[in-house]
Amino acid sequence: MKWEKLKPPEPDDPMCCCECDIYQCGCCCDCEDLDEAFNRWLKDKPPKSGCQSPVLGAMIDNLEISMIPALVLLPLLLRVAALHYLLGITILTTLPGLVLWYYYATHRRKRRTLFFLTLALYSLAYMYYLFMTEILPRGDVSQLQVCTVTTGMILTIGSLIQTKRGPGVVTASLLEARSQSQDKDSTHVNGAIQSAASSSAGSAAELQTTEATLTTKWSRCPVCKIMRPPRAGHCRTCGSCVQRLDHHCIWINSCVGQANHRSFLLTLSVFVLTSLYGIKLVLCSLCPRQYLMTALLYCPGVYSQSSTALCFTCAWYSGIVTGGLLYLLVVQVLNISFNVTEREAQLALRNKTGQSRLWGLVIDTGEYSRGFYQNWVEFLTMTDASVSPRSSLTDLV
Repeated sequence: MKWEKLKPPEPDDPMCCCECDIYQCGCCCDCEDLDEAFNRWLKDKPPKSGCQSPVLGAMIDNLEISMIPALVLLPLLLRVAALHYLLGITILTTLPGLVLWYYYATHRRKRRTLFFLTLALYSLAYMYYLFMTEILPRGDVSQLQVCTVTTGMILTIGSLIQTKRGPGVVTASLLEARSQSQDKDSTHVNGAIQSAASSSAGSAAELQTTEATLTTKWSRCPVCKIMRPPRAGHCRTCGSCVQRLDHHCIWINSCVGQANHRSFLLTLSVFVLTSLYGIKLVLCSLCPRQYLMTALLYCPGVYSQSSTALCFTCAWYSGIVTGGLLYLLVVQVLNISFNVTEREAQLALRNKTGQSRLWGLVIDTGEYSRGFYQNWVEFLTMTDASVSPRSSLTDLV
C-alpha cells in the first residue's frame, strides 16, 4: 500500500538490502524496485519515467532545510495571514500539512534534520518578541505576568538544554560495568541465600528469583553488533542504541531515552503551561470583553489594525502548536503510567501483542507494569546506567 511507504521506520526493523548509499539506485524504495532497476541496468535499458536522474536524486538526498524557512518564511507567512481572516485560515491550515509532509520525508530517508528544532526555537523566540513589543505596550499586562512568562521561557530553554545532553547511548563498556556489578551482587545474593535458607524457605525462593533476574542475558543489536540491556532499542535516525528508548523526537533532533526522558517530560510540561498562559494574556488584551474561548473564535475589530491582527494570528499559531504538544504530553503521561515506551507500544501494535486502552491513547503490553504508583516511582528514580549502574538488589540491602 502507498500509506505503508509513508510510515516512519520502525526502530529495530532489519536493514533492507536496498538501504545503501548508491545514488544510482536512490529512486528505488523497496527490494522489488531495486531488482527491477538492476535488471534494467544489466540489459542497458533506460529507467522508468517515475524514477529521478542520479544527479537530481543526489541533490534531493543532500538537501537540508534548517534555518532559512524558519527565519524568513515564518514571519512572512504570519504577516500575510494577518491581512485577512480567510488568508489566516488558509495559511494556518496549510502549515501543519507542510510540516507533516517534511516529517514523513525525513523519516523515510532516516536522516537527522535541524529544521524542526530551528522552527521550534525560532517560533518560541518570535512569539516572545511579539508579546514584549506589541502586547506589553498596551498596558493590559502586569509586571508579575511578564515575569511569569519570562520565567516559563527560561525554564523551557533550560530543560531543553538538559534534554539535549544525551538520551543514554549504549556502549561496549556498559556491559563490562554491568558484569562487574553483577559479580559483586551475586556474592551478596549467594551469602543471603545461604543465610536465608536456614531461616525461611520463602525468603530463599525470593532471593533465587532475584539472582535469576541478575543473570538475565542482554540482546545483541543486529545493526550495532553490541550487547544492549533490556528495553534498549536501536534508533535508525541517530545510528546508535539507546537505553530504554522511547522514541526519536524530531523537535529536539535527538532520541528520548533513559537519561533524558524526565527532562523531556519537564520541557513539554513547562512549554505547554507557558504557552497556554501567554495565549490567555494575549486574548485578554486584544478582546477584553469576550470570554477566553469565545475570543479565540471571534474577536470583533481585531483586523482593524495590523498589529492586533498579527498578534491574534500568532495566538492561533501558538494554539495549534500547543495543541499538538499537549497531545504528545498526554500520551507520554499515559505511557509512563502503564510503564511502556512509545517504541514498545509500536512493536506491540505491529506484533498484535498489546491491548489498546483509553480509546487508543495508550497500548498496554503488561510486561513491565507494576501499578500506577510503582511505575511512576521507577520512572522518577531511574538513572543512566552508563554513569552509575543501578543495582537490582535494592530490596535486599
